Amino acid sequence: MKRLAGLLTGLLLLALTLSAGAEPRYNGEIWLEVDAETARLTVYQGHRPVQVFERISVGRAGTAPFRYRGSNRTPSGEFRINRISHDSRFHIFLGLDYPTPRHAREALESGLFDEDDYRAYHEHLRRHRTPPQDTALGGHIGIHGIGDGDPEIHDRFHWTQGCVAVTNEEIEALVEWVNIGTRVLIR
Repeated sequence: MKRLAGLLTGLLLLALTLSAGAEPRYNGEIWLEVDAETARLTVYQGHRPVQVFERISVGRAGTAPFRYRGSNRTPSGEFRINRISHDSRFHIFLGLDYPTPRHAREALESGLFDEDDYRAYHEHLRRHRTPPQDTALGGHIGIHGIGDGDPEIHDRFHWTQGCVAVTNEEIEALVEWVNIGTRVLIR
């Protein structure tokens, strides 16, 4: 019962964070908003949308504030781009700093992490300055193109294992807007 109460409290705090996060942190900030419900990714400069990508794909099982390895869900919340790979099977990959410390705390509160997992997560984050990608929460979440994938499938279905996908042409346009540290809000 205590774990359930902790998880519910975490989800409520996450909902409040998501509603509050849709604002620029400073005037002119370049940031991204991913709206899974409308299948749209918007690039903002401050409050002004500067580019919109329609018909994005997210995880096959949709989005969720709490994701675990193999769930095929795209994690919702606020993230930062922490790596950009031009050598990806998905054409270009913009890696996100998932799982965040908030996700690790929620995993501990829900029982998905034990105390050792939680400490190991934070030790890895401290040593490598990037979250571990091999925990029960999964990893390797980002925004990417479709690579050699089928554009028709991309247009018709949510097909990723938890990432956000756009076309190859769109990821090329998107990479022109972002840098390491660019904030990404996934709803």
